Amino acid sequence: MYWCFAEINNKLGEIYFDKVRRGNKLRTIFKGHCYLKKGEFELMTEEERRALDKDVSQYHFSYRNGKYKLEEQKKLPITVI
Repeated sequence: MYWCFAEINNKLGEIYFDKVRRGNKLRTIFKGHCYLKKGEFELMTEEERRALDKDVSQYHFSYRNGKYKLEEQKKLPITVI
């Protein structure tokens, strides 16, 4: 199982997924996500903070009706709960 930081419904979170090869194509199967709270930032290492900055700039998802959709990069602020 893989995971990365991402913006999900304009909130900062972690998204969990698997990569599966079907023939010649590599497919991504999403397992779930969780949102991050402000208190969790104090526990992050410097390596995780760099990964957070890199991943959030790349991955913007919307989650609705049990499905994830990769969105265009937006200039909206991220909400941290």
